[in-house]
Amino acid sequence: MERPKYKGHLKLLILKMLSEKPMHGYGIMAELEKTYGMPHPSPGTVYPILASLRRSGLIEITGGGKREKRLYMATEKGNEYLREHGEELQEVMELLNRFREFSRLGGRDLGEALKEVFNSAERLTDEQRRALIKEFAEFTKRIRLILLGEIPEGEGDE
Repeated sequence: MERPKYKGHLKLLILKMLSEKPMHGYGIMAELEKTYGMPHPSPGTVYPILASLRRSGLIEITGGGKREKRLYMATEKGNEYLREHGEELQEVMELLNRFREFSRLGGRDLGEALKEVFNSAERLTDEQRRALIKEFAEFTKRIRLILLGEIPEGEGDE
């Protein structure tokens, strides 16, 4: 999965959201998860991006919302930036669509399982290691066959 420009992509996506309607920080986090299928980003990710966008003059604070939360919105300079970076924004949207589909296929669960194996690797017994080596090899082979259009018998049925 492609992640080298994650923060840059997120910055562009947040600016796009703020060009559509003013939002507060938590609303941005929730919207990223709900609309774009992204794992709920932390305040430690979103608020520095908002600060950077604000320092660049791409967004501004429009006042308080519910319970006096700061509302952010794109400035004209921010909207111009989006127009100038339309191709990059399109790439971000395509990446998000792939991520959403990957997640729908169970990719997020698979990623979590692989993370568990990674974090447990040093504590595995020899029997667990052998079992995982076999499972990974078989799984990798089946995935590649499916991608080549050779769906193993009984696996395409739902």
